[in-house]
Amino acid sequence: MTHQTNFELLSRELDADDPWRLDSNPFEHERHRQMLRMALSQGSVKNALEVGCAGGAFTEKLAPHCQRLTVIDIVPRAIARTRERMMDPPNINWIVSDVQHFSTEQQFDLVVVAEVLYYLDGGAEVRAAVRNLARMLAPGGQLVFGSARDANCRRWGHIAGAETVIAILEEELVEINRLSCVGQSLNEDCLLACFRNAASPSCGPTYQR
Repeated sequence: MTHQTNFELLSRELDADDPWRLDSNPFEHERHRQMLRMALSQGSVKNALEVGCAGGAFTEKLAPHCQRLTVIDIVPRAIARTRERMMDPPNINWIVSDVQHFSTEQQFDLVVVAEVLYYLDGGAEVRAAVRNLARMLAPGGQLVFGSARDANCRRWGHIAGAETVIAILEEELVEINRLSCVGQSLNEDCLLACFRNAASPSCGPTYQR
């Protein structure tokens, strides 16, 4: 899929009341529960970045635990829907941007990027996006990543799923935790992984399969 095709697809899907069943599907509830557990493994967060907010289902869970939260999404409709859902709390900064070109001098204690990177057009774009996110991660900060597995992403027409992106993330950061979330359907099969900035104190991995 091309970048423009993906943008148009996401914009159309956001017309639905519950895009991607993020609010109504037990699988998505569990996926978000595990993502939040990873994100808060070191307690509340001073400064966080969420990449891709969709309809705001996870943003709503994460925001109360963050002193400051920056939310970016390439689709203006996604930002608008999430702001309305959240009633625009003062601790959130909203930015329409893609993950490759977003830039700030801030360093984030937490970055969350889930079900986003497979929309990029190729391996070079994924690697550039990962390097950009790693550059903004503070020493000791954590990045929580989630994605459908490679097999499902390729079946959907995307180039890179969880296994591919995790390997790229490992070039920049230290993986400290991983688990799988599996639901009832073929599409409900994803990996979640938590990474730490390589400048942080050493910490042995604790994998959960």
